[in-house]
Amino acid sequence: MAIHIPRGTADVLPGEVELWQYIEQKARQICKRYNYREIRTPIFEHTELFHRGVGETTDIVEKEMYTFTDKGDRSITLRPEGTAAVVRSYVENKMYGDPNQPTKLYYIGQMFRYERPQAGRMRQFTQFGVEAIGAHHPSIDAETIALAMRLYEELGIKGLSLEINSVGCSTCRPVHREHLVAHLEERKEELCGDCQSRLERNPLRILDCKNPTCKEITKEAPNITEHLCEECSPHFEAVKKHLDQLGIAYTVNPRMVRGLDYYTQTAFEIMAEGFGAITTICGGGRYNGLVEQIGGNDMPGIGFAMSIERVLLTLKAQNIELPVHTHLDCFLIAMGEAAEMKSVELLDQLRQHGFAADKDYVGRKMKAQLKAADRYAARYVLILGEDELNKQVVVIKDMQTGDQQEVPFDEMVSFLSAH
Repeated sequence: MAIHIPRGTADVLPGEVELWQYIEQKARQICKRYNYREIRTPIFEHTELFHRGVGETTDIVEKEMYTFTDKGDRSITLRPEGTAAVVRSYVENKMYGDPNQPTKLYYIGQMFRYERPQAGRMRQFTQFGVEAIGAHHPSIDAETIALAMRLYEELGIKGLSLEINSVGCSTCRPVHREHLVAHLEERKEELCGDCQSRLERNPLRILDCKNPTCKEITKEAPNITEHLCEECSPHFEAVKKHLDQLGIAYTVNPRMVRGLDYYTQTAFEIMAEGFGAITTICGGGRYNGLVEQIGGNDMPGIGFAMSIERVLLTLKAQNIELPVHTHLDCFLIAMGEAAEMKSVELLDQLRQHGFAADKDYVGRKMKAQLKAADRYAARYVLILGEDELNKQVVVIKDMQTGDQQEVPFDEMVSFLSAH
């Protein structure tokens, strides 16, 4: 009986993996320009980290985590998101002691959530995210948003739109909560089961519910922006001014709360066209209380995360082809046992000098080897037979022009490097 891949996962095969590599390289390049450094955290953490960091009442913690008990009777969870783990590392490794602040980090790695698989939503998926910890200035909010927008733009994605909001803080959120609960209590019985539970524990999450009835009930609900405190209101206004200064268009969406409990103040989502409807492809925001909640000092932070799978879906939906090349520089054809032995040496020379090169390994005839070179889109074909071996030369054929000439073995590398 054949063994199949687990549901909600996918193999990334040659031909597609090069697209992943291109996107990851672009992400690393733009992070370097913005002075973010890469961090790599474990693929699993103690479950308590996500209970404390992500939030007990979030869908991730309540329904979607892959949690197990290890042989030491410890509760372990495959990471469902990146921020909590990065903040844990920030605290544990005392990164706050670095004189260069804020600490600006990025990650690219696999995340795991048990949910219904669909396009752009897998049980194992790859996230690229950034975290800037240690600065409260509104310019870092705008910079974080700009980094995400610039990456999408450099990948050629069109039809981008940005929505922002302030979800307040521990001072103003209770005031909004009181008004929100009073509004929702009148129609509590019409809410879905999840939202009825959230009404007592985390009513702000009801605004994020996708249930049509819940969305209709909350349409006229009080907005948090109407209740921002003396710190949150000017901060939000300053973020908008910085975005204006950067020339980044945005829409204020007072109903956007994001799906994680750690968000405070600035929250944002980036959408793109091409799916038949506008689709969210990136989300993030501030998490000013998270560092303290995970055991560190009271430090502000902000970040975002995007799914590489969803980036690829966006590119496909918009018919954008990335400039990815998988061709060979050289394909070496050897005819005869002696030529085959020499070809091993020549192939190694080519590779040591930086050429992408390969040869036949299954004993094909000359015609079949030429077809193989064509399939590999090799720029040059190097032919070595008994005559060439006797003359200590190799025939180099330019597959674009059809020109070919004999080149001595000791001039092969310099000849190819000059063309």
